[in-house]
Amino acid sequence: MIMNLYVEEKGQENAETILFLHGGGMAGWMWKEQVEVFKDYHLIIPDLPEHGKSIDIKPFTIEGAADRIIDLIRAMAKGGKANLVGISLGAQIILQILSKSPEVVDHAMISGTLVHSIPHTETFLKLLDYLIKVYQPVKDTDFFIKANMRTYNIPKNLFNEFKESTYLIKPESLDRILHENMLFHMPKGLNHVDVPVLVMAGGKEYKVIKESAQDLMEVLPNATGITAPKLGHVWNIENPDLFNRVLRRWIMDENLPEEVSFIK
Repeated sequence: MIMNLYVEEKGQENAETILFLHGGGMAGWMWKEQVEVFKDYHLIIPDLPEHGKSIDIKPFTIEGAADRIIDLIRAMAKGGKANLVGISLGAQIILQILSKSPEVVDHAMISGTLVHSIPHTETFLKLLDYLIKVYQPVKDTDFFIKANMRTYNIPKNLFNEFKESTYLIKPESLDRILHENMLFHMPKGLNHVDVPVLVMAGGKEYKVIKESAQDLMEVLPNATGITAPKLGHVWNIENPDLFNRVLRRWIMDENLPEEVSFIK
């Protein structure tokens, strides 16, 4: 199963593995600033199904992606175990992994994780379908791509990467990805997972993301929650220095930087 998934691998000689899972509509390129800094670790950076260089791996589902990543960890990670880092869609996949195979996870770090989903009423589903239809015809225009980048504070030098990722995702793939993301709900069994999980949200996140972080704090028995003040959804790109310091200290069981605020 895992051989079809595009994977970038670095630092194979190092003893401990970090695996990065990107957000929806992006690809492994979003972790460039982390790859540069964590050269002392074994790094695994896959492109998720129907994204990036894994665009032909179909269909995308969160559960199916989780199964592929679990297989990948068992086959490639040092000792069959990895520190998992994910944002948005990638973070949802990490929750699915924790519910199914927590034994493959050393530490987990998730940010912008939507679990406080809107009730799946007929009205909401029709609205979601309508918004997807409106978005599809304009998604590949430079104007819309640049506007989307500004929304996430993605620097202009990443325009080509963001544009390519956007172009590659076909309408039917976009429909699947958005439905999986927007309709995701808390997986069962997380209350029994003792893996250390850092639950994060940018200070500028939508209210529903902050509420989701609170929900996760109540369910995960070994969770720590933090907010990154004045930062948005993909703050690993917006403020890579802070993100990298948080990540390193988290997986090394050290005190987190003073710049973050703890969720209580």
